[in-house]
Amino acid sequence: MSDAELSELPESHPRYLSLRTRHRIEEGVEKGITSKQGLIAEGRGEAFDYLLGERTLPTADAAARAAAAHLLLARHPVVSVNGNVAALVPEDVVELAAVVDADVEVNLFNRTDERIRAIADHLREHGAEAVKGLSGDARIPGLDHKRAVVDADGIGDADVVLVPLEDGDRAEALAGVGKTEIVVDLNPLSRSARAATVPIVDNIVRALPNVTAHARELAGASREELQAIVDAFDAEGARHEAETAIRGGALDTGAESDPRTNGERQ
Repeated sequence: MSDAELSELPESHPRYLSLRTRHRIEEGVEKGITSKQGLIAEGRGEAFDYLLGERTLPTADAAARAAAAHLLLARHPVVSVNGNVAALVPEDVVELAAVVDADVEVNLFNRTDERIRAIADHLREHGAEAVKGLSGDARIPGLDHKRAVVDADGIGDADVVLVPLEDGDRAEALAGVGKTEIVVDLNPLSRSARAATVPIVDNIVRALPNVTAHARELAGASREELQAIVDAFDAEGARHEAETAIRGGALDTGAESDPRTNGERQ
């Protein structure tokens, strides 16, 4: 869909927001930000979100709150960004990183210097002051592809990493080296969601602003209060509720939400 076609589409169209989101992914491909595989991943994620009723489940909200607590407790939090994340929610990434004082690092499966620079420039255009990922001077053990490449003073040094729309093998590898992982993934059965300390089974466009809102609310909380939130979170319960909702698939959505969706191998 072209810009002209989107501008002519009435906002009353029942899938207006979905089409607008797909357009962002298409634009990302044209700009060299998103890979063609990201188009496929977008469609897969949208299907999961449709079955969830395009809504944030109570346990997904609890996961967002636990994620905020983890990020606020962290010694060195990092938000990892791939192609679909950069295309869909660049403003939300920058805002969340500012609220929790996190680094932002680009990490790609289909990694080239050109794509890394394009995504870093795109994030800067949306307010990021510094973007990591260009150095690529460290590796995550156990991976044979370019997802292993990280910055030593970024993800390499991080104790808590937010990895939205993540490949399962890297999620497992990051967990294997002792990092606390917060994963945003619309598939509760994915390896990423199962490897995560905090799986947020939600659409990224709802999840990131929700984590930011919780982080703002918790900014004045004591470390004891934050730790209590972390300890109380039930990751297995969150995955189970999401799986039950998807398998039920009642599709009682009411007014349409703003679906922008899942993506791996970017």
